Amino acid sequence: MSTRSAEATARYGPRGARRLGYALAGVAGLLALAVAPASTAGAAPLITRPAAAVAPSTDGGVLGPDTYVFTPSMSQSSIQATLDSIAAQQVGNQFGTQRYALLFAPGTYGSAADPLVFQVGYYTSVAGLGRDPGDVVINGSVDTYNQCDGSSTNCNATDNFWRSVSNLTVNVAGGSGCSADTEFWASSQASPLRRVHINGNVSLMDYCNGSPDYASGGFIADSEFTGGTVVNGSQQQYITRDSDLDGWSNAVWNQVFCGDQGAPAQSFAGNSGDSGGPSSYTTLATCPRTQEEPYLYLDSSGHYNVFVPSVQSNSSGAGWTAAGTPGASLPLSSFFVARPGTTVAQINTALDHGKNLLFTPGVYDVPQSIDVTAHDTKVIGLGFPTLIPTTRRTTMRVADVRGVNVSGLIFDAGPVSTPALLQLGSADSGSGNSSARDIADPVSVDDVYFRVGGAEAGTAATSFVDDINNSLIDDVWAWRADHGAGAGSWTSDQGATGVVVNGDHVTAYGLAVEHYQRDETVWNGQHGTVVFYQNENPYEVPNQAAWMATPTQDGYPAFYIPNSVTSFQGYGMGSYSYFDQGVDIHNAMAFQAPDTPGVQFHDLLSVFLTGSGGIDSVVNGTGAPVSSAFGGPSDVVSYP
Repeated sequence: MSTRSAEATARYGPRGARRLGYALAGVAGLLALAVAPASTAGAAPLITRPAAAVAPSTDGGVLGPDTYVFTPSMSQSSIQATLDSIAAQQVGNQFGTQRYALLFAPGTYGSAADPLVFQVGYYTSVAGLGRDPGDVVINGSVDTYNQCDGSSTNCNATDNFWRSVSNLTVNVAGGSGCSADTEFWASSQASPLRRVHINGNVSLMDYCNGSPDYASGGFIADSEFTGGTVVNGSQQQYITRDSDLDGWSNAVWNQVFCGDQGAPAQSFAGNSGDSGGPSSYTTLATCPRTQEEPYLYLDSSGHYNVFVPSVQSNSSGAGWTAAGTPGASLPLSSFFVARPGTTVAQINTALDHGKNLLFTPGVYDVPQSIDVTAHDTKVIGLGFPTLIPTTRRTTMRVADVRGVNVSGLIFDAGPVSTPALLQLGSADSGSGNSSARDIADPVSVDDVYFRVGGAEAGTAATSFVDDINNSLIDDVWAWRADHGAGAGSWTSDQGATGVVVNGDHVTAYGLAVEHYQRDETVWNGQHGTVVFYQNENPYEVPNQAAWMATPTQDGYPAFYIPNSVTSFQGYGMGSYSYFDQGVDIHNAMAFQAPDTPGVQFHDLLSVFLTGSGGIDSVVNGTGAPVSSAFGGPSDVVSYP
């Protein structure tokens, strides 16, 4: 394992100073890549702000001024200039208010001789407007690189959040030196790749512009990779779902595959992640129940539609590669299109009249609850629109109905405490009492992210509450900020719990919940399934007495299942500690659940990142403690 970087710790906290479970040189040798991590020769230039002002968009039309629609008839030089100007502003703009959706109409962009190569920064979604990914082809690369803090010895991707690429094909070309002919997607949470076909070399780690090159992702779904092995590299955890792979390079702590053609074989063991141990691969042949995220596209007449894919059972591989994705199209005319400044009263009136809802890029103040009350309502965000409550009311409430989808949004906590940021179903319905039981038409949440602090100081008792049976959760990150506004103090950015699931038969893929102050995830529902879970305990616990689940139990579990639950399945779930106050803080267990045969965990782990104290067991007292004496991972293959 490599040593920790003091500089990375100082700049990025433990996200930028995590140990890697492999040698970078070994990965390079495995893939026969010409990698020179200590050199910046040939590296892609790091774009920082401020830069030239972004030219105003005149192409977004009804989709708003910060939605850019590119067409093949536009000159490549003008497209490149626009993309570069947005990247120049957004690559370092972690907590800014700018938001962008970059949409490509069907056609081909760039060529092998003149590739289109651009970077994707914060709050930028890149998407094709075709019915299928092959309708939009980019010959070039769409990249996210490390951020470096003034030195090539302090370059990491651990803060690269809130960006996405979807619904297009990339024939990888361009670049020079170390970065030549490689698609780099060096990012962490809240940075999904969905419904993409990448033909060529792909690296989820940036090994070109310095070191230590840490990354903390990530999520891939419904995608195809051809012509090159996917380089996991330093990604400490990752989930890949329903995709076609042409090889995967390595694991670090928790690499999870669900319904992936060409995935590595199951190999998670009691010494995975340790020197000489087997790879920490959790591999499921199929995913039990899935529904892909709705997406915007242009039909043959040039009209905007939203395609809603159908629910799938026991899914495997990208759903669009054979006969196309089954589902239904909704015309954009069925949506109320909101822009910053649109009032909640206007939104709720439109929802009451049966409209779907599309948020264009921007930041929205929400003084009263947005109420979604009709069956099959679709609530879609373009360019990471961000909703901030300004009163004590829940930001968005979804009634106990079927078929609602919420996707592509950021929910920020506001200046006054709210009971929840997103509430699905009735708050008092409890486990098993929700009436939305239609398995064929479930409520779903895709690519939705919650923040308590970071961009602005805030407080929320719980970020996300799901009371609806049979609902689907796909790529959700709830984050009580460890840096940014309000972070670093136990008494600011108050947030007790990130996610509470009360519904039965709820399935979650790619769930990450970090730094909350009590039970971080509470799963009260029966027959739940979680495929991939990632957690970090809160950093700034001032003393042990302030952080006790009971008078005799130190700390709070990252994932708590009460004794009333009799059926649950969890796969590939990890929790990490970094207590940064110099106090000997302990968490008795990362996971707490009833000891009953129906509640089962597969491939659990805990890790001590750095700091003081540690986690005393993985689940219910089982699993070796992690601390400065043994950093882990501490692995539990199955429980009970």
